[in-house]
Amino acid sequence: MIKEIFKLGFPWQTEDPFLFCVYHLDQYPKGKQDMAPDASLEGRNLGNDFTVKDGWRMYHGQTIPGFPAHPHRGFETITIVNKGFCDHSDSLGAAGRFGEGDVQWMTAGKGVQHCEMFPLVHTEKENPLELFQIWLNLPTSNKFVDPYFKMLWHEDIPVIKTENASLKIIAGQYGVEKAPEPAPNSWAANAANSVAIWNIHIAPNGTFSLPKSDIEVTRTLYFYEGDTIEITGSAVLPNHGIKLDASKEVTITAGNSQAHLLMLQGKPINEPVVKYGPFVMNTEAEIQAAMQEYKLTQFGGWPWRYPDHVHDKNKGRFAKYPDGTLEEKA
Repeated sequence: MIKEIFKLGFPWQTEDPFLFCVYHLDQYPKGKQDMAPDASLEGRNLGNDFTVKDGWRMYHGQTIPGFPAHPHRGFETITIVNKGFCDHSDSLGAAGRFGEGDVQWMTAGKGVQHCEMFPLVHTEKENPLELFQIWLNLPTSNKFVDPYFKMLWHEDIPVIKTENASLKIIAGQYGVEKAPEPAPNSWAANAANSVAIWNIHIAPNGTFSLPKSDIEVTRTLYFYEGDTIEITGSAVLPNHGIKLDASKEVTITAGNSQAHLLMLQGKPINEPVVKYGPFVMNTEAEIQAAMQEYKLTQFGGWPWRYPDHVHDKNKGRFAKYPDGTLEEKA
């Protein structure tokens, strides 16, 4: 049932159809009025701060933590924000602020620039951030689709509660419960590909069973918080990944603390993958073409004043789409 147990790094190891998964856990301090940390930035390598200092990182941000404008082509990003907020702005003029359980699903397709900043909106209390970003590959047939993004607001994402566990269905299906529809050109949009992204919390000493898959898929569990879990007699410590045989049902038993896990599953695309930073194509020639096109066009340019654009401090959760459609949440 267990194929492999491996130590989690930064980013986490993934299997086809997934390309990348990273877990951000930052205990950010109170924010200033401009949503920057209300703390000294001395001693940080600003612009490339990936070393945890005082419990948090600035990443590529120099004032506000996060990832200023950067391009993508040929795949999708799925950003799950369990705690804190993420501000999105992109080269299509689209924007959003999401968090506290929301998920953004973005198809980069033929090319888009976006920034992902982590505004510290609270000035009277700390601003913890817990975020996963997952890269899901696109098959050759969809690598040049138009860029697209949609929000999966937390109010719309099903959470299944059993006697000992809760399961948040971000993609896929558990029993009769289905996740919200993903982006339309996604590998996950075809149910036959059995893509599943589940966030699982198991109560102390509780159990949870993963059902077997009817088709051949890759299935990887990431154990990121807790003290221990047991799978088919094997003890697993936190900060480890577990590659599973998805053709068999697997029961997970938590230790003395609540166990937090992320599961990624899907039918492999089984196509060549050539990656260069933010571009994922099938051949080296396509990578070179992507770099050249980005150099010439900037994938439409950057319509915002700053590469690390953030929204008004008092703005709530919202999404503004390229066609001007606006969604606002409480």
